[in-house]
Amino acid sequence: MRNRDEHGSATLEASVLAPALLAIMLMIAVAGRIAIAHQSVDSAAAAGARAASISRTPTAANTDANTVVNATLANQGIACITLDITNDLTGFKTRVGEAASVTTTVSCTVSLADLTAAGIPGSVTLTGSASSPLDQFRERS
Repeated sequence: MRNRDEHGSATLEASVLAPALLAIMLMIAVAGRIAIAHQSVDSAAAAGARAASISRTPTAANTDANTVVNATLANQGIACITLDITNDLTGFKTRVGEAASVTTTVSCTVSLADLTAAGIPGSVTLTGSASSPLDQFRERS
């Protein structure tokens, strides 16, 4: 037998819990979007460093790294509001036979406009960095 005092309590509980559940689902979507974008930025930095490390000259390394970073982000569907690519090519100045590397740092501001809600920023800046060794015995210029 049902107690008359509890009539409609399920409706009240649902109306209280629904906004909280929606907020949790929104936070999961935002966290997922950020995680995927961060992984893509890290991947682009690694691909850029690798492209720079197999180039023959610092100028070519800079161009190749920037091209590969842009292509990697585009292939993964990441549209940066602002994109900053920094290539540390000082390894090209070392003498042949000495260990050296190049480093590519990618900073990408990703829009969250389609997920914006109270308390969530409209964009987030993600940074990834990767290094790749230069061949010790290849001529450098």
